[in-house]
Amino acid sequence: QVQLVESGGGLEQPGGSLRLSCAASGFTFVSYVMSWYRQAPGKTRELVASITGTDGTTNYADSVKGRFTISRDNTRETVYLQMNSLKPEDTAVYYCKARNDVYTYWGQGTQVTVSS
Repeated sequence: QVQLVESGGGLEQPGGSLRLSCAASGFTFVSYVMSWYRQAPGKTRELVASITGTDGTTNYADSVKGRFTISRDNTRETVYLQMNSLKPEDTAVYYCKARNDVYTYWGQGTQVTVSS
């Protein structure tokens, strides 16, 4: 059974940091591109960052470049999103996604709220 379980969300002040984790199981983790998406109230879901399975090539949305870092541990089958210098506009539900040429899987999401 495929599972993607996000954790690490919460309430943080502007300028603070959070680290999201997504624990994967039930599929060949290293063969999948892993991504973080987010969806703010009233907005469409958008790509935040992605990382390939074997060579670890990363890609970021312009809005988070220089502040967020995506990484993965293929041994632990976990992908991370380190979020620094958080802004109120980063407030959203953050989702983990796994994708290969055939399948796409989504996690349930974790809420991130940036507010003073």
